[in-house]
Amino acid sequence: MTTEIMSIFALLAVTVGLFIWDRIRMDIVALMVALTLALSGLITPAEVFSGFGAPVVVMIAGLFIVGEGLFRTGIAASAGQWLLRVGGDSEVRLLLFLIPVIALLSAFMSSTGAVALLIPVVLSISRKSGMSPSKLLMPLAFASLVGGMLTLIGTPPNIVVSTQMQKAGFEPFGFFDFTPVGLVILIVTIIYLVVVGRRLLPNRDIRNPDHPHPHFHEFAERYGIDDQLHLLSVEEGSALIGQTVSSAGLRTHFEVTVFAIKRKGRLTSMLLPVTITTGIQKNDVLMVFATAENIAQLNAEYNTKSRKIPKGTIARMHSEFGVTEVMLRRSSSLMDKTIKEGRFREKFGLSVIGLRRDDAPLITDFDGTPLKFADSLLLIGGWQFIEQLTEKRDFVVVETPAEMVEAPSHGSRAPHAILIMLMMLVTMSTGLLPSLTAVIAAALAMVIAGCVTMEEAYKSLNGPSLILIACMLPLAIAMEKTGAATLIVDQLINSFGGSGPMALGAALFIFTSVFSQFMSNTATTVLVAPIALTAAQSMGLNPEPYMMMVALAASTAFATPIASPVNTLILTPGKYTFMDFVKVGVPLQLLAMLISLLLIPLVFPFS
Repeated sequence: MTTEIMSIFALLAVTVGLFIWDRIRMDIVALMVALTLALSGLITPAEVFSGFGAPVVVMIAGLFIVGEGLFRTGIAASAGQWLLRVGGDSEVRLLLFLIPVIALLSAFMSSTGAVALLIPVVLSISRKSGMSPSKLLMPLAFASLVGGMLTLIGTPPNIVVSTQMQKAGFEPFGFFDFTPVGLVILIVTIIYLVVVGRRLLPNRDIRNPDHPHPHFHEFAERYGIDDQLHLLSVEEGSALIGQTVSSAGLRTHFEVTVFAIKRKGRLTSMLLPVTITTGIQKNDVLMVFATAENIAQLNAEYNTKSRKIPKGTIARMHSEFGVTEVMLRRSSSLMDKTIKEGRFREKFGLSVIGLRRDDAPLITDFDGTPLKFADSLLLIGGWQFIEQLTEKRDFVVVETPAEMVEAPSHGSRAPHAILIMLMMLVTMSTGLLPSLTAVIAAALAMVIAGCVTMEEAYKSLNGPSLILIACMLPLAIAMEKTGAATLIVDQLINSFGGSGPMALGAALFIFTSVFSQFMSNTATTVLVAPIALTAAQSMGLNPEPYMMMVALAASTAFATPIASPVNTLILTPGKYTFMDFVKVGVPLQLLAMLISLLLIPLVFPFS
């Protein structure tokens, strides 16, 4: 063993140790690795920093921008809301739906691309359901890796072993040759993640404890108005038809506050924030704040029908309007005036639906209560009016609602974002364009189409993830260049080659799987596949099962955050540690190995 190889093994051991120790940020550790390689002279400076221009790093950066476009146009939120309706707020049901969907996508397109597209969706689900994203993102990543085992084009290692077979004069693998074994691994993965894996995952809150950004329902509970939000259907013949909100006198005569109108049976696009001049039409559904007694009185007089606002409707209305909490300044012109006298809707375009004084809500008859310094008001209305509150001298904005952060800033561009995403998926899955070209074209199209601004695009680039990948890639180069990788493979074959076909298959699977945790699974496959082929031929065995072992093992990149770009993508949004991947990933690796060793010889006999 040469000094260079020993140096590489020592560096690898220290790197893994620092990742496990988890006292130094992983991107800092990766930078230390790159600097060590640069100072060692084992590889050239150009090779040390080649990771920053590597196709996988550039592609991931582009996918961050595409994902930001889906978020900024509201596509991610809409998809998340749909998934919540299908899976509810049950972690198990969401996993049972998410895992097959991402696996199917990854069978026909880049797993990195599939995960990048769904990360904003999962984060939206987490915000709306209150579920920690760390419970969903790792299963998402692992499912995408298993999905790559389903077809020939699912992941590059599959294509590498098939090409290697063809070069050696054997029949290459067919499109669905991987499916029988991959499908069983997927089924076992679903069972494992739902029954065992989810219990091993951390439950970390993504909210900043200093700026928690409460949601609508939290404000409603704080002000004691949870049961005072209703939907009013304006029936044919109602005296409300043709009147404005102001002329109807709903607040004056019935103490009923209209804060939005749902029109023509459509939701988000026709949810109208209400001003004093907003007219009421037949079949409108008014969203109102009032007591049950006042609602009953209004129904009797104006021929309307009422019901409580479903949570789903509240969730969908957030793209148009929401709530915020403000505190009255001492110099406010509203001091000692009642809410009626303050004419909030006329002055600010907003309605008051809650009042807190001395840290307690005033639940009844606060309309006629004179306002005092430090009173907290809960205001509801259009986002454009809420945003203008920071310019008003009457209030201090106490809480910025989470929905304001989540509201799409480029919602009108949603059709463009969908078209761009579909074109990217089609060109990637059909091979019409190389994956890198397709992603960069989609990222640029998102900017040109106005789905995301350049400033938002730059902010979307996840620096820690990109640095981690870029700085760890040179370690794989050094292992290949110094001969460290070849030494390990040769020792493996010499040790297990004479112990029978199954022992050789297990050794190849273990080595490929372990090595794929620290270097590109494609590079690992390129390295191991020729040796596996030669070993099988020298023993007079059929190379197909061994090549299949190598390909599937290369996709079991579950145990470290640097094992695959998809793991690195979820690292920051999930707030995972190195050991989180070890705890959940290693058992899944062992299950995949067991299934492969049992099933591959049945599909592709050793002899």
